[in-house]
Amino acid sequence: MRLHRLDITAFGPFGTTQSVDFDALSAAGLFLLHGPTGAGKTSVLDAVCYALYGSVPGARQGGQGITLRSDHAAPATRTSVTLELTVAGRRLEITRQPPWERPKKRGSGTTTDKAQTWLRERDAATGAWKDLSRSHQEIGEEITQLLGMSREQFCQVVLLPQGDFARFLRADAEARGKLLGRLFDTHRFAEVEKRLADRRRATEARVREGDAELLADAHRMQQAADGAMELPELSPGEPGLADAVLTAAAVARSTAREQLTAAHCRLTTAESVRAEAGRALDEARERHRLQRRFTEARERAERLRERSGDHDEDQARMDRARKAGTVAPALELRDSADAEQRRAAAAEQRARALLPASLADAGPEGLAAAEAG
Repeated sequence: MRLHRLDITAFGPFGTTQSVDFDALSAAGLFLLHGPTGAGKTSVLDAVCYALYGSVPGARQGGQGITLRSDHAAPATRTSVTLELTVAGRRLEITRQPPWERPKKRGSGTTTDKAQTWLRERDAATGAWKDLSRSHQEIGEEITQLLGMSREQFCQVVLLPQGDFARFLRADAEARGKLLGRLFDTHRFAEVEKRLADRRRATEARVREGDAELLADAHRMQQAADGAMELPELSPGEPGLADAVLTAAAVARSTAREQLTAAHCRLTTAESVRAEAGRALDEARERHRLQRRFTEARERAERLRERSGDHDEDQARMDRARKAGTVAPALELRDSADAEQRRAAAAEQRARALLPASLADAGPEGLAAAEAG
C-alpha cells in the first residue's frame, strides 16, 4: 500500500481543510511527523485509519462519529476525510464524512446528517476517476480484502497506539513480552512452533517409511544382481542407511555397467550383420523391381505391334480426310448454287402463276415477244 494524498476538513484539531502530500514527503524514502503535543500528529494517522476503515485506533474511537469533529470548525463546515492511495496496483480515492449535527437551514435548532462514504478508482489509460460505490459495507469489504487486514490487525501492525508504546518503553522484559504478545498476537507463533513440532514428528515417520521402502528396493536389486550386491545391516531410521544402500548400489551398478558394455559389443556386431542383410535385401528388391518393369515394357511393346495394323488404317483415314478437306470449299459453292437455283425456280413458278392463261405456258421467247408487242 502507498499513500499519495490526504485531505482533512474539520477533523480532530484541524478546524479548516489541511492537505498532506505523501508523494512529496516520501520522495527520500522516509519522513518524520514532528511537532509539540496537540499539534495533530496522531490525528493525521487517525485520519488515515478512519478513511480506510471508518473508525480510529484504540481508545480514541467513539461510539458516534460526531466525536471526530473538530471543536475549532465553523458550524457550516462538515467533517470530511479524503485519502488517495494505491493498493494492489489500483489507484483509489476514499472519502468519508461522519454523522454531522448541523444548524437547520430553516428555523432554529440542529439536525443530524447521516454518514457518507465514497469510493472512486482512477483509470490509468484516461486518468479519469470512476465512481465504484457509496455503500459503507461494500467499501469496507473491498478495502479489507485489498489490504488483507482488519482494522484491529492494521492498528496492531501499522499504527501502534501511543499509550501502549509508552508502556512498552517503561516495562521490564517480562512485561514487554506480554505487551508484545497482546499487541502483535504472538500466540500465533506458538501455534507455528507447535505445528513445526508436529511436522518434525510426521517427517521422522516419513523418513522411517522411506528407509523401509529403500531397504525393500535394495533387496529387489540384490535379487536382480544374483546376489552380487551386499546389503548393510541397518534398520529403518538409523543414520547412514541411505549412504550404505547407495554404496552397495554403486558397486552393483559398476558390475551391471560392465555387463552392459559387453552386451553393447554383441549388439553392435548383430546390428552390423543386420545392416549387411538389409543392404542385400534392398539390392534384391531393386533387381526385382527392374525386372518387373522390363517385363511390363516388353508386354506393352508386343501389344503395340499387334495393334500396328489398326494404326495404319487410322492413318490412311486421316490422309483421306485431309484430302477431302481441300475440296470442301468447292462443295460448299456447289451447294450454294443449287440452293440459289431452287430459289430462282420457285420465283419463276410464282411469277407464271400471276400471268394470263395464254402466256402461262409460253416459253421465255414467247414472253419476250408478248412484252415487245
